[in-house]
Amino acid sequence: MPWSLGQRLKCCTTRQRSNKIRLITKEGHCNIEYGKMKYSIFFAYLHDIWSTCLQIRWYTLTFFYVASFIFSWFIFTLLWYWVGYANGDLWWQSQPANHSACVLNLYDLTTAYLFSVETQLTIGFGYRVITPTCPSAITVFIIQVLLGIVIACFWCGVLIGKISLPKKVAKAVTFSKMAVICFKQDTLTLQIRVANLRKSLLLGSQVYGKLIRTRVNPEGKTFIMEQVNIDFMVDAGKDNLFFVCPLTLYHVIDKTSPFFQMAVDTLPLQDFELVVFLDGTAESTSSSCQVRTSYLPQEIVWGYKFLPIVSRSKEGKYHIDFSNFDKVEPVQTAHCAYCCDNLNSHHHFFNNGTDNPAFEVIEIGSEVNQ
Repeated sequence: MPWSLGQRLKCCTTRQRSNKIRLITKEGHCNIEYGKMKYSIFFAYLHDIWSTCLQIRWYTLTFFYVASFIFSWFIFTLLWYWVGYANGDLWWQSQPANHSACVLNLYDLTTAYLFSVETQLTIGFGYRVITPTCPSAITVFIIQVLLGIVIACFWCGVLIGKISLPKKVAKAVTFSKMAVICFKQDTLTLQIRVANLRKSLLLGSQVYGKLIRTRVNPEGKTFIMEQVNIDFMVDAGKDNLFFVCPLTLYHVIDKTSPFFQMAVDTLPLQDFELVVFLDGTAESTSSSCQVRTSYLPQEIVWGYKFLPIVSRSKEGKYHIDFSNFDKVEPVQTAHCAYCCDNLNSHHHFFNNGTDNPAFEVIEIGSEVNQ
């Protein structure tokens, strides 16, 4: 059943509120504000103009692109007007019978602007053309042609660089909206799912996490944004993932894990943010890229597992069903990490999982049946 307008607005509002309390948004953007800087941040952006142009939005880039040409045309309009004024070519100046103009048919500000555009864009001269009698006109002509080439080459490089940003490649990589905690081969694990929507591989892929939290030590000292390493892996290891199909990555909750002291009823009350990173090299462009996302305690569900999404047809072809990418189902799970040996202890289940009986489950990679 399609969502109503009220439901869509509520979903958007909830997402905006969620993004405000995150260090890293679900889309991977940093949610940080800078204040009380010694120098204005404007000068920092201006100092590295190339990176600034690559990072600004398309509509801002379009504005600066158009403005740079119009501004340069106007500056040289004034120079060509000065050349015509110095030589007495303007319509309101008295001219002798043997007068030789620097630029033919340049006699006011409008004609100077048109000649400036023709010169910088090298579209060819017709009605207005430069003559070889004025050294000043020849000098302005050479300077404008060279500057026009520099401006055109700069924006051409920015356009190519912005189109080929690794950030665009990273948009084809998606993480599951939720993380789950369940058993994997008699070991309690935290699991997330990641998929590459492109058929081209990400080479040398590595996944790791950081737990961002605020901690107060026994002496009362507060540590803001303390970072704890979280190792993720698949059955084949944690380095150089074979990222040909969606993978379910897991973190073992043992005594060294920051999740070891948490339980099903205390997890939603925790104050932390789990940031997950995926680094890799795009096979098509050989450019390195990084994909980020984050999970709040409310986005980690205890006692669930992901539904299988890989099946194989009768013809032997593998099929990925992304309709089950974010779907989970309840499974028997211990109440906490330190009571894993007693599966009859307090359980906490949810009943919004969806079964997928049509699939032929195959045990490959991270899709091993739990």
